[in-house]
Amino acid sequence: MNGLFVPGDEIRREQLDWGELGWISRPDITSSSRITAMEVTFHPGHGHAFHRHPDQEEVIYVLSGEFEQWLEQERRIMGPGDSLFIAPGVVHASFNDGTEPVRLFVTLGPCDGEVGYVAEDVSTEKPWASLRDSIQ
Repeated sequence: MNGLFVPGDEIRREQLDWGELGWISRPDITSSSRITAMEVTFHPGHGHAFHRHPDQEEVIYVLSGEFEQWLEQERRIMGPGDSLFIAPGVVHASFNDGTEPVRLFVTLGPCDGEVGYVAEDVSTEKPWASLRDSIQ
């Protein structure tokens, strides 16, 4: 296959307790082996706890909303137009403590696993389990 048009109304959307994933590119949709791309929406009061992608780089680009982003033990508030690069195996987390949804465009590469990405949850390990408590 040389490529694939994916109209917006045909993006595979997955509703989760914390928000929504809009799968733009992953191996079973586009046959990509190098890029997993998604639109991520975090509902207010939700996010993605401390985790890492062992064998993948990641780029997060903020489309709308403001949220708390961690890159290892560094915390930043990110807003529209901000971006973040994350090297393989680096622990990170995203939290929407605001009142509005947060929308992100996220890419990971190369593809890993059945849906193109693998996340290892480390949120119960030290120091990640209590890191946010230290700032409140």
